[in-house]
Amino acid sequence: MTELTLRQLLDRVGSGEVAPAEASARLLDLLRAAPFEDLGFARVDTHRELRQGFPEVVLGLGKTPVQIAAIAARIAQRGQTLLVTRAQPEAYEAVRVAVPAANYHADARAITLAQGDMPKGSGTILVACAGTSDLAVAEEAVVTAEIMGNTVDRIYDVGVAGLHRLLSEQARLQAARVIIVVAGMEGALPSVVAGLVQVPVIAVPTSVGYGASFGGVAALLGMLNSCANGVAVVNIDNGFGAAAMASLINHL
Repeated sequence: MTELTLRQLLDRVGSGEVAPAEASARLLDLLRAAPFEDLGFARVDTHRELRQGFPEVVLGLGKTPVQIAAIAARIAQRGQTLLVTRAQPEAYEAVRVAVPAANYHADARAITLAQGDMPKGSGTILVACAGTSDLAVAEEAVVTAEIMGNTVDRIYDVGVAGLHRLLSEQARLQAARVIIVVAGMEGALPSVVAGLVQVPVIAVPTSVGYGASFGGVAALLGMLNSCANGVAVVNIDNGFGAAAMASLINHL
């Protein structure tokens, strides 16, 4: 049960559609349920949606397809929305056996299944990407933000090497409530975007770049040292983390 379904249940009790005894029985069943389900290799946090507004998200890295499928099945069986990040095609094939309605987003390497009524964000989250090489991280952010109930816009391949490409999209930049900026190399794009808008900018450094980029560390340090106001930085390649934060802001 989510906060939204709980409110709906109470509204139905108030309108006389549901008897108080029936509502009480449903709530008691919920309270009796364990806050997690122990699968031996994983303890699925079944109450996370109650605490944080979104169910547990499964990181596919380091898990076998069988393990991912088992966790996904438990989440889906409870009527909760499913999001698996960093999932390979073989993991999706295993999940699809247990959860036939699940979808695979190849560019984002993500598995999703939308269930229930997710509250909608109040504005648009814009995902700006410096180059085509950064698309996997950008698409992870897009898929995450969308499954969390947000309207998402994309502006791709607008890196600082061709600044006119970004400046031609001023109207879309100004229309966003939160902006996620994904960039590798020297990581300059978030500072440029933040200097053009008056909304939060969440910077995502990527591991794209040549030797001295140090796998994204150069972009990370550049973003952390931004001279523009309103820039927050997440970890290297963490499109999911950026989208989760953007969604929280967009639901305020």
